[in-house]
Amino acid sequence: MISKFNEKDYSKIMIEVKRNNQYMRELIDAFPDNLTEAIEIVNQSPLKKSYSAFSNVVICGMGGSGIGGKLVSSWIADEINIPINFCQDYTLPSYVNDKTLIIASSNSGNTEETLSATLDAHNRGAAIVAVCSGGKLHSFCKKWDYDCIVVPGGKPPRTTLAFSIVQLTRIFGELNLIKKEKLTEFSLAKELILSNKNGIHAEAKQVADFINGKELIIYSESKDEAVAIRARQQFNENSKILCNTHVIPEMNHNELVGWYGGVDRYAVLFLDTNDWHPKNKKRLAFSIETIESKTNYIMSLYAKGDTMLVRSLYLINIIDWASLYLAELNNVDSVYIGVIDNLKSSLKN
Repeated sequence: MISKFNEKDYSKIMIEVKRNNQYMRELIDAFPDNLTEAIEIVNQSPLKKSYSAFSNVVICGMGGSGIGGKLVSSWIADEINIPINFCQDYTLPSYVNDKTLIIASSNSGNTEETLSATLDAHNRGAAIVAVCSGGKLHSFCKKWDYDCIVVPGGKPPRTTLAFSIVQLTRIFGELNLIKKEKLTEFSLAKELILSNKNGIHAEAKQVADFINGKELIIYSESKDEAVAIRARQQFNENSKILCNTHVIPEMNHNELVGWYGGVDRYAVLFLDTNDWHPKNKKRLAFSIETIESKTNYIMSLYAKGDTMLVRSLYLINIIDWASLYLAELNNVDSVYIGVIDNLKSSLKN
């Protein structure tokens, strides 16, 4: 039997959980308006420096700050004519030099891996543009006269995605690496999300119910891998569950064989943007048929929208809500990330 002390303690914990989940609800609900606010920042703070031609781009960022770069890279892959790579570590690839554009993205401005990589870029003479809310990265850019786009801070980085994706897209546009008109798609995404609000919540609840109590695997087409990664991160941080992701066609060359050992404790979520390569459509159908022989828990989440960017944000919004609904189903605190805070503290010792 639970003691009165423990009952009282548990009650306090649950009050905090509900308070934090309500806070997360407000942050997710603000996503469409964040897109508008991010566009306003673009209009108010143009880049100040002039830049010569680049041979490559490296985007540095971790976690909720880093996923924005992968999303933007996927959206502009058919337009940009130089390679984009990513650094999610302390040091940069050896090819980085004075012909490289480094984009440093850290919501807090204090992410140590990003700071280390940015200093590495500075020492190699690379061009640097930063996106942050302040912190050491902002101070570094002011000291060395690098362009730094300041965005709102003080919230969990995973809830500030709108600011990073808009600012990263504008950087590519202002540097004439893509057409500036790309930014108009964010307004289209906002309109779509708001006009489908009730449907999005209904689908998100279905996804949460579908996942609850299962081990989650998410599959997408390779071009949408960043959306799948974002989904994994949201279920990790908001719902406090493990999640695996893989892409078609690559999973057909390895993981599909692993399904010979599959069982019905797995819930499989397919992200479908309805613009798959014809060969991958056939691979998708075969994959679903194979997986159906091992588990009945298979669900497809379908995107809406006329462009890849809009479809991505539509799916992301559904999944953001699903991750919160799953947290609420299990009385989990969607805001709490104590283990990450403990890790950061341990690295200071």
